Amino acid sequence: MSFEFTIARHVSVAADRLPGWVKRFGLRHGAVSSTILPDAIFLEAANGARARLTNYWEPVDAKELDEALRQLIRPRRLALLLVRKAASAVGIAEGDELVVHRVARHYVQSRAKPGGWSQQRYARRRANQARSAYQHAADDAAELLASEAASCDALITGGDRTAVDEVLADPRLTRLGQLPRPVPLLPAPDARLRVLAEAVRQARAVPIALDAVAAGVES
Repeated sequence: MSFEFTIARHVSVAADRLPGWVKRFGLRHGAVSSTILPDAIFLEAANGARARLTNYWEPVDAKELDEALRQLIRPRRLALLLVRKAASAVGIAEGDELVVHRVARHYVQSRAKPGGWSQQRYARRRANQARSAYQHAADDAAELLASEAASCDALITGGDRTAVDEVLADPRLTRLGQLPRPVPLLPAPDARLRVLAEAVRQARAVPIALDAVAAGVES
């Protein structure tokens, strides 16, 4: 099986839907052969359709496809930290379920409009408000996550990268910051509870690359 192919489409499949997705892949395209690598599972169907399932987690060491899929989507205990200038959310998830969570909103002025106050004075005030917001986020993370870090498999982050880094610089969060961060920074338009819950699902979802045949794209 060739592990290199031209990608026609990317999809993301929820963890609980992955076995069904693989089954339907076979039904649409014919008998499926698989190659299992530590960081990916490659599928190739009888009609030439190919797919690559990316593994963000610990290396997959299974020999059979069903077992590899179970390893890929197994429930994990995850710490979550979403931070934006005006909001933050922290939590712990077991599988898809949030078992601990806290969300907070922080006042940070919007950017100055032309012709407004002294730009430097406004920028200083805004920077101070942002620092205060990050401190509150760090306080929440220290209270809810720091003592649980040792029991978590990974840290999932989202929102603004600079804001996340500012929060994790707090000495109380050293152990939390040392957790693996296998999933790329998630987009978080806000830091509400529903966004935190969606971040869990996004983190557990499996990214899949499809070639033109698998994607149904005309070559």
